[in-house]
Amino acid sequence: MKVSVLGCGRWGSFIAWYLDHIGKDVTLWGLPDSPHYQRLQQERKNDLLELPDSIKLTSNLEEAVKEAEIFVISISAQALRDFASRLVQHKLGGKPIVLCMKGIEETTGNRLSEIMEQFTKKENPIAIWVGPGHVQDFIRGIPNCMVIDSKNDAVKRELVHAFSSELIRFYYGTDLIGNEIGAAAKNVIGIAAGMLDGVNYSSLKGALMSRGTREIARLIKAMGGNEISAYGLCHLGDYQATLFSEHSHNRKFGEMFILGKPYTELAEGVSTTRALIKLGEQYHVDLPICKAVDAIVNHGNDPQQVLSGLFIRSLKEEF
Repeated sequence: MKVSVLGCGRWGSFIAWYLDHIGKDVTLWGLPDSPHYQRLQQERKNDLLELPDSIKLTSNLEEAVKEAEIFVISISAQALRDFASRLVQHKLGGKPIVLCMKGIEETTGNRLSEIMEQFTKKENPIAIWVGPGHVQDFIRGIPNCMVIDSKNDAVKRELVHAFSSELIRFYYGTDLIGNEIGAAAKNVIGIAAGMLDGVNYSSLKGALMSRGTREIARLIKAMGGNEISAYGLCHLGDYQATLFSEHSHNRKFGEMFILGKPYTELAEGVSTTRALIKLGEQYHVDLPICKAVDAIVNHGNDPQQVLSGLFIRSLKEEF
């Protein structure tokens, strides 16, 4: 099976490494002026892993498209629309596209699969690959479970069968809306967890997890998904990796923001917060945790006051 991984950042590079590891013929594409691509081209490695010689590295998108039977896209969620417009200029031939990324478009509230369908006109099956796991753990041989979901059942089953291994066990997703929203929203809850760490309120993470899952479940239901999905691998099942791990970019961003320290890594939850606020208004769902993160990050409200107020509720109120 020939797979082209489009995007050579931390996660894209790992996907290429993983798919090569399980015997796929892998091409890894990146922008020629990207620091990630330039380092991989020069050294065949980044801070987390080394690419084997069997992985073909290219900055030529047309070449990457021609090489593939399946495309896996792993870029910033907010860059997907521009990238999709470039990608469809090439002959995609009805090949499956797997979105291995977590986010919601900030300006529209569109899910990522919706964006791709707007450009492919449903000629290419779209799948998503979500769930817990950090590159640092995977390359040490520590296994985890993840989810592949798609409207196309045949493609979903093909991908689960082709991509599963002892390192990553894939489950069949049954709720594309819920899995996409849940996966994106867990990054916002991760930022909130980092903020709690930053103000030494880490003991409140239990309440955060309880309320966060319920909050996102309500939104998923209002959008037409299955609220139970929030309790699966896409969201609650990813909390350990996102709310507690030292490797979590979103948790770290929240902590550094509170401490007034710069954080240069991509934290998708920042843009997702704005998107969720938009969706909450559109579907008439109250999202107090998302609003709290937004108030602190985007409106400069006092973190301790906002976070304290978030968890001081009437004893009669439900999570």
